[in-house]
Amino acid sequence: MKPTGILFFPAFDWAISPTHPEREERLLYTRDQLFEEGIMDLPGIKEYQSRMATEKDISRTHFCVPDVESRITKAHLVSAGSALVLADAFMRKEVKNAFAIIRPPGHHAMTVSHGNRGFCDINNEAIMVEYLRQHYGLKKIAIVDTDVHHGDGTQEIFYHDPDILFISFHQDGRTLYPGSGFMEELGGPLAYGTTINIPLDPGTGDYGIHYILDNLVLPVLEEFKPELVINSAGQDNHFSDPLANMNFTAQGYAILNQKLAPDIAVLEGGYSVETALPYVNMGIIMAMAGIDFSNLQEPGYKKENQSVAARETGSLDRIVKTQLRNFRSREEKVADNRKTGQTFFSYNRNIFYDTDYIHEEQKLNLRLCQNCGGYRSLSSAARQSDGAYYKIYAVNIPIYACEKCQAEGMELYRQMAESGKYDYIYLQDHPRDKFHAFNVKLLQEKVY
Repeated sequence: MKPTGILFFPAFDWAISPTHPEREERLLYTRDQLFEEGIMDLPGIKEYQSRMATEKDISRTHFCVPDVESRITKAHLVSAGSALVLADAFMRKEVKNAFAIIRPPGHHAMTVSHGNRGFCDINNEAIMVEYLRQHYGLKKIAIVDTDVHHGDGTQEIFYHDPDILFISFHQDGRTLYPGSGFMEELGGPLAYGTTINIPLDPGTGDYGIHYILDNLVLPVLEEFKPELVINSAGQDNHFSDPLANMNFTAQGYAILNQKLAPDIAVLEGGYSVETALPYVNMGIIMAMAGIDFSNLQEPGYKKENQSVAARETGSLDRIVKTQLRNFRSREEKVADNRKTGQTFFSYNRNIFYDTDYIHEEQKLNLRLCQNCGGYRSLSSAARQSDGAYYKIYAVNIPIYACEKCQAEGMELYRQMAESGKYDYIYLQDHPRDKFHAFNVKLLQEKVY
């Protein structure tokens, strides 16, 4: 039987601050626990070494302002590159599944990156998705985000992509950062129903989360039939996590992983450094490798704390029925949206980067194409933490865009580059795997 691939990257040289919750100890206690228990010596485990992602890998997913080189550290490149190492290992059939235990995390990073928000600068899973599509020809991929915080960055990146199913269960956004992830957020007009949010009440424990998994997440995955399942494996639903208020256990995480059976898991949050992360990570690895985890138990576990009130089941059942109905009506809704006669779908929004205290103003335009998911354009303006102010315009042509959308997107990039209205103009040309960054003032274009 093929082994489970494991990769550690604790990023010793990167920290938001020396005492910040997102620090290297998050991984070091786990590493010590696994070696102490002898998990890494088992024949069913294969350890891999990191590599750096390239600027082109990052540019497939992000418009880094002003550019990848000045915006992203080497630690971020290695963290993203580690996910790509395991993606290669899985696609080459060297492993049956894989778990990237890495930092910095990434699921709050959006398409445009002016700085760090929610401890994230670039999105490791999203970068891996575009890498898999380009290098291995995959089309339909599912991302299941089990972090206690809504994966708003991953959602935003794929919100208008009908081929990527994004499912996130998390503590209700009315009670926790980033204040999003409500059931009404279902995907853009041409990708309706491929975003499924599951906001849970604070205090939800093993029973509630497994109820959602069994009755909603697994049925949706079965119907969507993805070619690959990625687990955005945040571990801050644990009852001891200092940044949230959920009631999940290490056993609960292991059982979740066993049922979900992701092809690749990538570590996200989780800040109970000593009493949760070593046990949760070990439980996930044991479940992926088929090792008995029935004796796994973390400090502070009390069975009586997992009791479930009748009202919890009722509220969960309402979520299940609502989101199954929304998912199953997606094709009808998309067809209706195409009949409106609109050429573009547009909206404005303000994005706050809580770590770097940056306020971004952004406008999105989506081409409502009759033949594909359409192309996107974004205008964005923000004053960065170093005082520099940038106005940028970016065009995203998806990998499966029709020829008409490809031509329109390329022409829009050319026109905006000549307009002189912005500091930088960017183009993601996924069908050709080419990525352009044009410095308007210097009249210099960099192509990856």
